[in-house]
Amino acid sequence: MISPKQDPEFENLLIYLRESRGFNFTSYKRSTLMRRVSKRIQLLTIKNFEGYIDYLKIHPEEFNYLFNTILINVTAFFRDPLAWEYLAEQILPNLIRNKKTSDQIRIWSAGCASGEEAYTLVILMAQILGVEEFRQRVKIYATDVDQDALKQARLAMYSAKDVQAMPDEIREKYFEIVGNHYLFREDLRRSVIFGRHDLLQNAPISRLDLLVSRNTLMYFNSEAQGQILSRFYFGLNDGGYLFLGKAEMLLIHSDLFTPINLKNRIFTKVSSVNVRDRPLVVANSAYEETSKNLSRHLRLRDMGFDTAPIAQIVIDNSGTLALVNEQARAMFALSPKDLTRPFQELELSYRPIELRSLIKRVYTEGRPLRLTNVERHLLNTERQYLDVQITPLKDIDASILGVSITFNDVTGYIQLQESLQRSRQELETIGEELQSTNEELETTNEELQSTNEELETINEELQSTNEELVTMNEELQSSNEELQTINHELSQRTTELDYTNVFLISILRSLQTGIVVIDSNFNISIWNYMAVELWGLRTDEVLGQSIFSLDIGLSVEQLRSPIRESLSGKKPFQEMILDAINRRGRKIKCYVAITPLVGIEMQGALLMMADVEKVNSMISIQDIEERRQRQ
Repeated sequence: MISPKQDPEFENLLIYLRESRGFNFTSYKRSTLMRRVSKRIQLLTIKNFEGYIDYLKIHPEEFNYLFNTILINVTAFFRDPLAWEYLAEQILPNLIRNKKTSDQIRIWSAGCASGEEAYTLVILMAQILGVEEFRQRVKIYATDVDQDALKQARLAMYSAKDVQAMPDEIREKYFEIVGNHYLFREDLRRSVIFGRHDLLQNAPISRLDLLVSRNTLMYFNSEAQGQILSRFYFGLNDGGYLFLGKAEMLLIHSDLFTPINLKNRIFTKVSSVNVRDRPLVVANSAYEETSKNLSRHLRLRDMGFDTAPIAQIVIDNSGTLALVNEQARAMFALSPKDLTRPFQELELSYRPIELRSLIKRVYTEGRPLRLTNVERHLLNTERQYLDVQITPLKDIDASILGVSITFNDVTGYIQLQESLQRSRQELETIGEELQSTNEELETTNEELQSTNEELETINEELQSTNEELVTMNEELQSSNEELQTINHELSQRTTELDYTNVFLISILRSLQTGIVVIDSNFNISIWNYMAVELWGLRTDEVLGQSIFSLDIGLSVEQLRSPIRESLSGKKPFQEMILDAINRRGRKIKCYVAITPLVGIEMQGALLMMADVEKVNSMISIQDIEERRQRQ
């Protein structure tokens, strides 16, 4: 089975995400990352990662859903209450005490998700300092890579479920109720600066007194965690505090941070101090030689030299081996016969290290020369490590009489150091595995928590939907009964309307004059049979058209002013005789009467048109003119 690190299709997907959208997930733990991506692929019923790349190319909106799936935003106010309680009671008061009253306090919430962690810090600091001093002195930076989560954090609007575990007095003091939600205080929100920040790509925020990053590191591999912690180290002031999540222990990064309370995952930065190596100066005590005990002192000196625990030889300024102690004789197989021999003829002069050139260097520089961890191969294939020091022997006049060479066997120390290094590496490996397992368990726990919340939400939605469906079913039944009643009434009214329409049409067809009804915009609503017979335009050609747009034998522009006067009420009833040409092309005298529509909501006018010759029996031209003059 191919491991997550070796799956070429998955690696191609990560490369595509980095190149197309600038998101570099290669430093995330492969097991967690593959599990989250596979969840999204299964939801879309896509077979493999290669097919998912094709899907992303066709559906760019899928990137948002994928990133929301990968970046698990599981957080809450005062998450892990005991850890926050310790921070509030022990760490924050100590932090404030170590600052001057005029100093600004800088806090960074890295991986803040939807902002609950940042606003928790606001509440704690405001409780300790007071609201006014908090606004003047405290600056909180809250960052995340998820833009959607940052939008929600800036909005600072939370549901009743999000704040239900909070004490009532805290909730009432720091939140305002807006509808069914709780809005964090606006005056305190201004002290929090939200922004997008990639912990691996962007420079860290500096001069920090407290850095809070809870359950963010556990999504990254060991190498990426080391890089991020180095950035955290750089961003914190000396003595600054680091507050991590319960799955993050820093077992393999103890050189950067020292635990203050390991149970609650609170650490402090190790101060960077330059420590210089200082050589030990050995002062030779002066003593007076008297002629009386001179021989005794010389013998003591020779015995002390010979029985010294460190191998030592002395070479005079002519290059002759002058002195060899017992340890040197045993270590390098030297005998009393080798004394007075030129040093360059001895194997010791070039093995295990080239000493001749080094002796010349000591004569030239006039100061000691020290070599550490010189490797010497023994006959039984074992290795021996020596610290070699060449010291010039100076006379009273500062002239060099010779050199002393000491060989300190440090093999046991080197072996112990190597063993310690191996043990340390094994311990670091075990620590990494333990921390990785712990982080993996915490990640899985957060995924399960996220899934559980999703299922609870879906269950609530389904229950709500079911209740709505039952209510809708009852409403539909009631509406159906109402519709049946309305349908019956409409059926009766339709019958009545049909009768009325037939009656109206019969009246209009029975009239021997053209009847035209227009609305307030001068558009034609009724155009009866006699109007068709008089002007030659069918009803379907004129309905909805402006009467002034008609091309008929009657000059309709002459009707504009009378119609307006009739509609305005100045002269409600208008009648006139106009010259016209009927549809057969014969000149006629056209009688036109205009009456406004009254008693209905629709505003408009009724126009009655007739050939004067045909209606001469009903009305005389002279009567019309007389009435017109009287008006």
